[in-house]
Amino acid sequence: MTAITIPRFKESTDSLLRFAMRADAVLTGLAGIAGVPLAGWLAEISGTTKTFEYAMAAFFIGYGVVVFGLAALPKVRTAGIVVIAANVAYTVAAVVFVLSGWMPLTTLGIVGSLATGVYTLVFAELQYQGVRRIKA
Repeated sequence: MTAITIPRFKESTDSLLRFAMRADAVLTGLAGIAGVPLAGWLAEISGTTKTFEYAMAAFFIGYGVVVFGLAALPKVRTAGIVVIAANVAYTVAAVVFVLSGWMPLTTLGIVGSLATGVYTLVFAELQYQGVRRIKA
């Protein structure tokens, strides 16, 4: 007889990281899916272009799919560190995007861009706490 053992929830040390990665993946993916039909409106109120909004929507959908897949790996610590780095990089990129003046952003565009940076920074922190809980 073959026995399959599954660690109990209390014994698992990677559950916070997996949860944070899955939540990040789902929310980001849903934002991307919502961004496709709203690209024209988002471009109009933010000061970006439709092409930029479509590209961001595609990026968000792809990011969501990849991170959700990474959260399912048997050992998630290294993948979690990569996702944390990606989230921090996105936060920095959002600030640089606003400060560079590359596009003539409206006030809503500035607030929205910085809000996405805050979102990714919050998830980076949550994921970092999840990595710290993993017993090496």
